[in-house]
Amino acid sequence: MKIPDSAALKASSAPRKKKPLYRSLFFQILIAVVAGVLIGHFWPNIGSALRPLGDGFIQLIKMIIAPLIFLVIVTGISAVGDVKAVGRVGVKALLYFTGATLFALVFGLIVGNLVQPGAGLHIDPSTLSQDALNAKTGTTPPKDAASFLLDIIPTSVIGAFANNSLLQVLFFSVFFGAAIVVIGRQRCLPVINLMETVLELIFKIMSWIMKVAPIGAFGAMAFIIGQYGLDTLGTYALLIACCYGAAIVFIGLLFVVAWSFARVPLWQFLKYTREEFLLALGTASTEAVMPRIMTKLTNAGCSRATTGLVVPTGYSFNLDGAAIYLSISLLFLSQAFGHHLDLGQQLAALGVLLLTSKGMAGVPGSSFLALSATAAALGIFPVAGVALLLGADRLMDSMRVVVNLLGNCVATFIVAKWEGQFDRDVMVRAFNGEITNEDSAIMLGAEEAFEEQEIERLSEGREPSPKFRGGPTSDEIPQFEMSKPGQHRSPSVSPD
Repeated sequence: MKIPDSAALKASSAPRKKKPLYRSLFFQILIAVVAGVLIGHFWPNIGSALRPLGDGFIQLIKMIIAPLIFLVIVTGISAVGDVKAVGRVGVKALLYFTGATLFALVFGLIVGNLVQPGAGLHIDPSTLSQDALNAKTGTTPPKDAASFLLDIIPTSVIGAFANNSLLQVLFFSVFFGAAIVVIGRQRCLPVINLMETVLELIFKIMSWIMKVAPIGAFGAMAFIIGQYGLDTLGTYALLIACCYGAAIVFIGLLFVVAWSFARVPLWQFLKYTREEFLLALGTASTEAVMPRIMTKLTNAGCSRATTGLVVPTGYSFNLDGAAIYLSISLLFLSQAFGHHLDLGQQLAALGVLLLTSKGMAGVPGSSFLALSATAAALGIFPVAGVALLLGADRLMDSMRVVVNLLGNCVATFIVAKWEGQFDRDVMVRAFNGEITNEDSAIMLGAEEAFEEQEIERLSEGREPSPKFRGGPTSDEIPQFEMSKPGQHRSPSVSPD
């Protein structure tokens, strides 16, 4: 960004107009969610018919997720310039994910043993039918650990992008970024510049898609309430209360972890990301907010490389909310069939769930597949018994979505701090409403506000904000500098 002239500095001193409430994305999504609940409750047939609105919005998001992850990871790794650092981030992330998932499963078992949500139901196994469960999960058997790991390696790079296989895209992206580092950034500069330009286009498309987010949240919420109704709350009251109560306590523990390890005030972070969390609640999908949450994390001081590696990986390896739900549901089903699990059986179930819970994101009926695999492995209750959860499962989405998403955000802060790729001063600026890098401004549709902030920063003699967190400034690499219609870039300086 060029140093502004005196007229621009004078204009920057004018008071900024406060954005009207109706233009706030949070307010729009909140109204849409409330309207969806009302439509689904009072006119369930209409609510059920509105499902295409929610599905269409999620498909718009999925349209750009694979190229976004590829470009973010490759440009982030090339900026770090250290292949070993990328390997360390991956190892630390997997260590954290394994510990967090194990703790979530153990925590769920503790809550399930204390509350006993299925006690006294006395379900007769002869009354169960496998058909309902098959309709939810299909006939696909759950994958074992070896199959899951082999599926991370794409047989075709184009197929990985076409099928939106995020782990496969991430796998290839790491190799591509590492190759750039080994060959040399200067030699690969034309490729990097091209990727940065394409990434700006993706960010701009994302900012347009978010304008219809309220419509998507409205359709998804109307469908959920219209299809399943609020009456289901009474049928599974104790199980639902048990899961949501456990989620609240677990979130409280995340508050402590985030502050203890990275000095991140999670309450301020939730306020900062309220639009993303409300949208995830409304659509019952964490994928719907993946691009925005990655942007918010990089804007809050986490490097692009760390965020690009941790968040997509966490969507498959760090599902804390799903882990809590699985362990509580396992005890609920065993109690409902009159089986008391001793310590040895619960530890065995813990090991099976630790393996079957991986890779659940984006797989239809994944929680039922995980529970079915556990029931089949341990022989505690009939596999068809998992169908008892069909009525309550969709009502658990809100709990799973919030805990999964928050858990991955905390993981990103901790791994970034652990690796020395987290700037807490930048986080404070972001929580105060500033846009701290150029790419975040494009994604969030706040280019004008960012330009005003940069004028103010430069007028006070401070350094310009970088192109992206952990990357260069636009002045350091002129080829990265954005231009507006009618403006022309100055000739690029040869790297030689």
